[in-house]
Amino acid sequence: MTLDERLIKTVPTPRQVEHQQTEFYGFIHFTVNTFTDREWGDGTEDPVIFNPVKLDTDQWAKSFKAAEMKGMILTCKHHDGFCLWPSRFTEHSVKNSPYKNGNGDIVKEAADSCRKHGLKFGIYLSPWDRHCPLYGKGKEYDDYFVSQLTELLTQYGELFTVWFDGACGEGPNGKKQVYDWQRYYDVIRKIQPNACIAVCGPDVRWCGNEAGHTRPSEWSVVPSRLVDAEKTAENSQKEDDAEFRTRIIKSSDIDLGSREVMAGEDNFVWYPAEVNTSIRPGWFWHKSESDKVRPLDDLIKIYYNSVGGNATFLLNVPPTNEGILHENDVKRLEEIGDYLKKSFSNNLLKSAVITADSESPDHPISSVLTDNYDIFYSPKEGIVNPVITIKFDSPIYLGNIVLKENILYSQRIESFSIDINESGILKNCYNGTVVGYKRIVKMNGVKTDCIRIRITDSRKEPTLAFIGIYGENE
Repeated sequence: MTLDERLIKTVPTPRQVEHQQTEFYGFIHFTVNTFTDREWGDGTEDPVIFNPVKLDTDQWAKSFKAAEMKGMILTCKHHDGFCLWPSRFTEHSVKNSPYKNGNGDIVKEAADSCRKHGLKFGIYLSPWDRHCPLYGKGKEYDDYFVSQLTELLTQYGELFTVWFDGACGEGPNGKKQVYDWQRYYDVIRKIQPNACIAVCGPDVRWCGNEAGHTRPSEWSVVPSRLVDAEKTAENSQKEDDAEFRTRIIKSSDIDLGSREVMAGEDNFVWYPAEVNTSIRPGWFWHKSESDKVRPLDDLIKIYYNSVGGNATFLLNVPPTNEGILHENDVKRLEEIGDYLKKSFSNNLLKSAVITADSESPDHPISSVLTDNYDIFYSPKEGIVNPVITIKFDSPIYLGNIVLKENILYSQRIESFSIDINESGILKNCYNGTVVGYKRIVKMNGVKTDCIRIRITDSRKEPTLAFIGIYGENE
């Protein structure tokens, strides 16, 4: 069996497909740190400081929805060990805070608001607990952690993701814990089988930094050994280190899945990337950062490079100590949503004539007008470099071109090119590598009446589930 034949046998699970279709979703970092002006708590905080007097999870959800996000992940417990739900297994919890006189459950409120406003709900639970005296005692702590994990998996409805990071430092007893990851995974699979486990997990991998940097070519089919890369203690974050959060991907990590890299590997896995970053410099709210919300252009660039580069985009937006999103953050989220709706609302391909120089009888080129995996385009057997031509009655100003493979048949396209008609001559204007779940090509308003898409290299007959042609400032 050739390398290409082996590679295309690697396909996503249904839960991974659904996760990639979620595309853009939000993080809520909220805990005692919000009230101490710190990024990391040490577990000694008094629950009495936690009192968000205007907490409004509906506002969180409505703001995320306005940004065109499809889900929300809540930091149910960060490294400080403080629980946003009334856990039966610790007193370091919202049940001992002034919030609702100790009768509050912020996890429930957030979950309910998500479902009310049409968002998926997910949880973050830190394996590192700087408050719990059992941390570092092996199975004793794992029993405690699994008990809390089980509470979250059973009490708040269906979850689309369970988000772990690899932070691993000392607990209050000066010891470190060796996490029993497989035990955690088994509990999640049993109780929430449709939830993807990210990023220290087998379903979704970390892109490699928390600054929004992305790779030029983001592969979903990668060496299986990457699944364990984030779980090793020596690679974990042990202290609040800004350099760790924002480090640029090393050059040696740029290529994770090309033929050249995969030729030396024995086992492959479908392990798509997630790009996670914060709308502010910090992950938790700090009053001093309210004028430091990322510019719209910066966030849109990350969107293009993540969602438009075969990854998902997780954007953190931290509530204030009152329990609401700051007006500057809300405004930026609305601006993101307005931009995305204007840029991707009207697929001009519906009014064009589209042809292919090779098409399978069962998978004609007309299939790309429908954005689903039930029907899709593929050329005739043995053809790996088809040419697709799109013609319009009159010139249009191009904003974006969207290409999507049918990932149920793996990630096949290695490279492609786009040509446009200029004064009667088709000229090359873009050369790309991977497509995968989605590739967005920004065309910056170029005027043309003809577009040619050439698949220049593919591991087998390429598939295209969707093509979108969007005008400038639609």
